[in-house]
Amino acid sequence: MCRMPSVTTARPQANRAKGPRARRWLEGEAVLSLDARDELRVAIVADTHSRPHPSAAEHIGALAPSAILHAGDIGDLGVLDDLAAIAPVVAVRGNIDERATDLPDSVTIDIRSDASNVLKLLLLHIGVSGPRIRADAARRANQHGAHLIVCGHSHVPFLGQDRGLTVFNPGSIGPRRFHLPIVFGVLEVRDRKLALHHVDCQTGERWTP
Repeated sequence: MCRMPSVTTARPQANRAKGPRARRWLEGEAVLSLDARDELRVAIVADTHSRPHPSAAEHIGALAPSAILHAGDIGDLGVLDDLAAIAPVVAVRGNIDERATDLPDSVTIDIRSDASNVLKLLLLHIGVSGPRIRADAARRANQHGAHLIVCGHSHVPFLGQDRGLTVFNPGSIGPRRFHLPIVFGVLEVRDRKLALHHVDCQTGERWTP
């Protein structure tokens, strides 16, 4: 099983879906701590669909991240074990991960320095509709005091702002969809400032649109 940066507790929330396939929404919590230099680097992946790019692990490992976030549509859960060989993993299930019943649907991640909060983010699979943050994702973020939403699903690498929140999609490191790039995201905190960017899985270089 994948290693977690801290204990994650899942608690069920009522799901409005009806019918035999209805299930409860599971929420989790995790804590990531800044290092002795008050810095943090986290790799963010999504939409592996059981087949992460062959060079993804090499390029992620080269960054020596403190943790890896997976924003869902994992596919074979062995993907998480492979990522956990690089760094502790926090993952949520996507719409193809119905059998991953032990994984939460969302995780609120508290990034801390000693006892003080630096940043709180919400990790979930579906967070946007086009460039706009979905109302349900914004509501969950606001409920937990998160200012950043990290999501997947569309395979489109994206960084934007909406509804008073920042949203980041790392793109996909799985099989290529249409003409979209195969990329992952990097979150860095230095001097209490947040920076987000994408990395090309094929070259290991920073990717920009």
